[in-house]
Amino acid sequence: MLKALFLLLKAAKLGKILLTSGTMLLSVLAYSLIFGWRYSVGFVALIFVHEMGHYIAARRRGLDVGLPTFIPFVGAWIQLKDMPHNAETEAFVGIWGPLAGTFGALACYYLGREYGSQLLLALAYAGFFLNLFNLIPVLPFDGGRISAVISPKLWLLGAPVLIALFFYRPSPLLIVVVLLAAPQIMRAFKGVTDANQPYYLASAETRLSYALLYIGLAGFLAIMCHELSLELPQAGGGISS
Repeated sequence: MLKALFLLLKAAKLGKILLTSGTMLLSVLAYSLIFGWRYSVGFVALIFVHEMGHYIAARRRGLDVGLPTFIPFVGAWIQLKDMPHNAETEAFVGIWGPLAGTFGALACYYLGREYGSQLLLALAYAGFFLNLFNLIPVLPFDGGRISAVISPKLWLLGAPVLIALFFYRPSPLLIVVVLLAAPQIMRAFKGVTDANQPYYLASAETRLSYALLYIGLAGFLAIMCHELSLELPQAGGGISS
């Protein structure tokens, strides 16, 4: 009986690994049709690093969490089976995705500089841009989870950013994001989501720490995106080495 239970648990764990690796491979194949396989492998690897940042942070806070699942041209996510108990825990899990992703992009950046690889610099740009994009202060982005511990009213800043992005580069995916974000934006506008609610209570020191980290990370990513956009012939595109 115990042996059968062990085999079932082992099979379930193997199934989760196969789901992650299978959806990663599917994403690589899909992106390869547009950008080529070298760029696609690196791009999916950077997304994986970002998601593993969330995964490790959630495990550190004792949350039950699933391995990343990928969807081509959408991204990836981890399934939190245990919800955070407060906004600080949610922010901690949220910030570690962009932090890990930034470290991954920096690795591509320095290796690209060292070996003169346009491919690695293009991947670095993609990593910096995606993590900056994820810091938009509204749910379902990581920025919405981070800004919640600073003040849920910051979600109001996410609305004009999303609108500006849509007019700058219209995308059906942005429309989906706006629809998903609309309830949180309306709650913040009406003042329904109040920082005095127990979930959002945090010390001034905690709020300040996350605010400085959030602003510093966003500023750094914006600078790196700007620098590489001036240098690369097609910033973020599939560039061969």
